[in-house]
Amino acid sequence: MGTLHAVRARGITKSFGDVVALDGIDLDVTQGQIHGLVGPNGAGKTTLLGLLLGLAVADSGDLEILNAPVGRALAAPDGVTGFVDGPGLYPSLTARQNLAALAALRGKDARTADIDDVLGEVGLTDVADDKTRGFSLGMRQRLGLAAALLTEPRLLVLDEPANGLDPAGKKHVHAVLNRLAAQGTAVVLSSHRMDDLEALCSEVTILATGRVVFSGPLGKLATENRELDYRLSTSDPAAARRVAADTAGIHVVDDARTRPDGEVLVVRALVPALDELVVQLVHADIALRELTPVVSPLEAAFLALTEQQEAGR
Repeated sequence: MGTLHAVRARGITKSFGDVVALDGIDLDVTQGQIHGLVGPNGAGKTTLLGLLLGLAVADSGDLEILNAPVGRALAAPDGVTGFVDGPGLYPSLTARQNLAALAALRGKDARTADIDDVLGEVGLTDVADDKTRGFSLGMRQRLGLAAALLTEPRLLVLDEPANGLDPAGKKHVHAVLNRLAAQGTAVVLSSHRMDDLEALCSEVTILATGRVVFSGPLGKLATENRELDYRLSTSDPAAARRVAADTAGIHVVDDARTRPDGEVLVVRALVPALDELVVQLVHADIALRELTPVVSPLEAAFLALTEQQEAGR
């Protein structure tokens, strides 16, 4: 048997009047994968999520969801659920009543036990009988996720699910998404929270002005990106500075990110040069205590895209 694709898109285009939202998009998402969408505002992320949820249809191109071609009708394919621009809730109903109503809209008669289970999974048991008009943004996001869980999706599509989440809410949401992926559900999520994407996603797609500028594993992004800045802490900072200065491709950066006491260096390099620096430190009997990006590869790529977009205006 071949790979089960949750999403397979080829040459997808979508315009709104004179505005081209998607311009020849290719995308592959397999079952059991959490796939992130990244890009500046207006890059086309929400439009793409809307296509996956059946809220819009492409102008051209081929789209398959769960190995079935998507037609021209506005309808969510079977096995697909999620939300864009936040979940739609009934403010006059309680959390429990909302879940029963939303499940009924999808043709599912949710049992009380099922509702209680998903409320517990997203950490909303204590407010199950409170009306949602008083819910915070983070609580509404978690309730929207609970509604999606009731449908037992094979593809879950989420737009900015981390909005408004406190640390406890974030922990619940991450646990749910990781469990779903482990059980074979594909998750496609858009977020500006780079830390969430790096913690959850096995692959990311970066969009800019409706086009894919990168798609693949986060590790590949690190190797293809421009030089990054790294914090370097060692047992002998002075000796480490000399070794770094003598290593090809390494540039020592002196700025506000370097501690006044000189214990931490900031070096700028591509990954191969950084690997060589580690080798040279070991040969010099200098213990390496920390080597971390000042800005992650994903965030650096996002910032570079944003800068390019602003420069082109």
